[in-house]
Amino acid sequence: METPEKYSLEKFKKLDLRVAKIISAERVEGSDKLLKLEVDLGDEKRQIIAGIGKAYAPEDLINKEMVIIANLEPKMIKGLESEGMLLAADAEGGPVLVVPEKVIMPGTKIC
Repeated sequence: METPEKYSLEKFKKLDLRVAKIISAERVEGSDKLLKLEVDLGDEKRQIIAGIGKAYAPEDLINKEMVIIANLEPKMIKGLESEGMLLAADAEGGPVLVVPEKVIMPGTKIC
């Protein structure tokens, strides 16, 4: 495995990691991998396009909390705008969501 680049604490602190609650999820037409998620960040709702569709059924994600990077520039994926990125580990042959151990209010910053 290649040694990853190292970043200063100041650079890491620029990431806006927050808890988000999934309020809707559906498959992206024409893709078995992509899901369109609507997430609650407490003070706003956002759309995230995530490549977790082979590991998770949309209906199983409703009301699940996860951790997202909230301050990424929006990106168009399959003609849909994605306004953040969820955190997932590459484990067990596919993505595994990074989720809080306890219920945490949507929008709470990860520090």
